Amino acid sequence: MFNTNYKPMDKSLWQGRTDSESNFDAFRWHQWVKPLDLRENNPHLANVKLGFAFIGFCCDEGVKRNRGRIGAANGPQGIRKELSNLPCVFTKEVELFDAGNIYCENITLEEAQALLSKAVKKILNLKLFPIILGGGHETTLGNYNGVLNHLSQNTSRPNIGIINFDAHFDLRPYPNGGSSGTMFRQISDICKNRDLKYSYLCLGVQKHCNTVDLFKTANKLGVDYVLAKDIVDHDSWDTLEKLERFIKLQDRIYITICSDVFSSSFAPGVSAAQPLGLDPESVLKFLKYIMRSNKVISFDIAEVSPRFDQDNTTANLASIIIFSVVNTIAQVHNLCDEY
Repeated sequence: MFNTNYKPMDKSLWQGRTDSESNFDAFRWHQWVKPLDLRENNPHLANVKLGFAFIGFCCDEGVKRNRGRIGAANGPQGIRKELSNLPCVFTKEVELFDAGNIYCENITLEEAQALLSKAVKKILNLKLFPIILGGGHETTLGNYNGVLNHLSQNTSRPNIGIINFDAHFDLRPYPNGGSSGTMFRQISDICKNRDLKYSYLCLGVQKHCNTVDLFKTANKLGVDYVLAKDIVDHDSWDTLEKLERFIKLQDRIYITICSDVFSSSFAPGVSAAQPLGLDPESVLKFLKYIMRSNKVISFDIAEVSPRFDQDNTTANLASIIIFSVVNTIAQVHNLCDEY
């Protein structure tokens, strides 16, 4: 299934402060994360009550094709360094695994995305929750296909809703191949070819980031969206009500975050910086609301680009978002410590 473009966990990336070697209440993530080699059968996972598996997608070929600033291929490494010192506020029944990285080296973007889809499917088959560390936003196509292939094992018509936090629709045509700006158009074609419902909600869309044709394409495909200015200017209840309506129509939800949805004051290390983007507090509020639906099946965060990331600000923000994802799901399962 996997070739040399898949490499298991690099333990050297998980280093941090150690307050205690025996008191779990003082543990940090670098002390709790375990290796997960997707090339193996891993029968020991059968008794895991709630498990999360990180996998990096070390690729920004899609950003390059999209004529963006490359550098997101090093995002997984930067994010893991920030994850290392996070405190374990969940119970011991919650387990963290690092499944390593997929590399887009000496293979095409499409081959790398296919490898990621196999990895996501394997993680889901192991009954773990996948958290994919991008990589360019082309990460989405691999993650979505992994979710689709996993669910297709039990039903011919999976009902998957996509929620994307992004300044861009990423609905461009792809006559010369996919990029970091085409994934949701590609997914719409997959749904059309398989007679599946295409459900896509994009939060944080910026008018200055999308052509008139892209807005028309979104309307034609039935894409639902909320403009960034409406999130900033209006009461959050409007967006929460839209989310509630969307969530009710889905069996499963896949969430993806493009880091350029945030204002560059919070996320300078991205391919396309946004001076007028969203603030993290509002995104976290919506993210937790979606997670509490208990329908979310996979999550990724994309386009963290360390080469532009002053003081690791963007990677640190990504780690806080992932912290919220893990702990909100743990709370839903009553596996978070009260303190």
